[in-house]
Amino acid sequence: MKELLLLNISGPDRPGLTASITGVLSSHLIPVLDIGQAVIHDHLALGMLVEIPSGSDSAAIMKDLLFKAHTLGLQLTFTPVTETEYARWVDEQGKTRHLLSLLGRRITAEHLGQVTAIVAAHGLNIDTINRLSGRVPLENGTESDITKACVEFSVRGTLQNEAKFREELLIVTDTLGIDIAFQEDNIFRRNRRLVVFDMDSTVITSEVIDELALEAGAGAEVAAVTERAMRGELDFSESLRLRVSKLAGLDESVLERVAKRLQLTEGAETLFGRLHNLGFKTAILSGGFTYFGRYLQKKLNVDYVYANELEIENGKLTGRVIGEVVDGKRKAELLEHIATKENIRLEQTIAVGDGANDLPMLAKAGLGIAFRAKPIVRESARQAISTLGLDAILYLMGFRDRDSV
Repeated sequence: MKELLLLNISGPDRPGLTASITGVLSSHLIPVLDIGQAVIHDHLALGMLVEIPSGSDSAAIMKDLLFKAHTLGLQLTFTPVTETEYARWVDEQGKTRHLLSLLGRRITAEHLGQVTAIVAAHGLNIDTINRLSGRVPLENGTESDITKACVEFSVRGTLQNEAKFREELLIVTDTLGIDIAFQEDNIFRRNRRLVVFDMDSTVITSEVIDELALEAGAGAEVAAVTERAMRGELDFSESLRLRVSKLAGLDESVLERVAKRLQLTEGAETLFGRLHNLGFKTAILSGGFTYFGRYLQKKLNVDYVYANELEIENGKLTGRVIGEVVDGKRKAELLEHIATKENIRLEQTIAVGDGANDLPMLAKAGLGIAFRAKPIVRESARQAISTLGLDAILYLMGFRDRDSV
């Protein structure tokens, strides 16, 4: 009668250990049904599920394995697995899996403890845990030096109440100051091809219209309207026309002056550079203005820019915009338009924004991310990043810091 054994091997890592163990199994013609390995701080943890065929001398095989492990300085344990247990494991193949990502300036035991407790309480099982962020040196290792951290869990199981699960995770993000993303692990997650961005307070740190209003002497008045529009308290198109009207008479030379003082959001150059090198298409879909979108297009090598066009006559802003306003509805339409043009499925798209007018495109994209967003946006979007820079989006796409291109 055949036997199923789970082998757990641990000890100091060095080249050739796996080859040595599998060499013993090979000499006995033992099939390997499953295998997994991790190395943490030069310490090996290797697991193998093997089948001992009927008629084989399992005692002799285990003796050879134990001797080999001893000579290599490794610990080796055997756990019998029943055929019923194995069949149940096989039946789980193909079932829905999710990825849960913890993102912050640093990840602590408290973060891990609270999140994993919620995972367990909802009946999910953690299969693997991976660190996607780089290694942190001890030298000058103060908290301010730790720029970003991300740990990713692969979890298995069916959520009975996903809304409550997400609500509990959101409480942890608010109380502990980290971000938590929860997304289905599917083929599209590993095959994104288009990333679209809001511009103001997303790719750049400011709202351009507020900067222009400062030049026109209406800064406080316009900034108050902008804030209400981004929170979803005002119709965007109406608020835009109201704010732009305050710019009437402003000299067009002001546009260049404002563009030169715009500050890119943390991680923007890294993110756009990586996306470009990897062949992604990128777009800015902005309720702001074309002039500044074009400026960023050259700076960041962006493929598409859609924004609002300021009307200029005789070198002066008229206080009006030309053509169709790029509002929330239009952003979602443009996302779909670009995806169709590039022959990209919507499931392969990512949308990033901070304001209420970004919600339609965040909902339409395969992965919608509220970035340093207003409360209504953060609560409505399925994913949110508030503690790190734009390049943290790479973690949600499955990239590690070491995956440089």
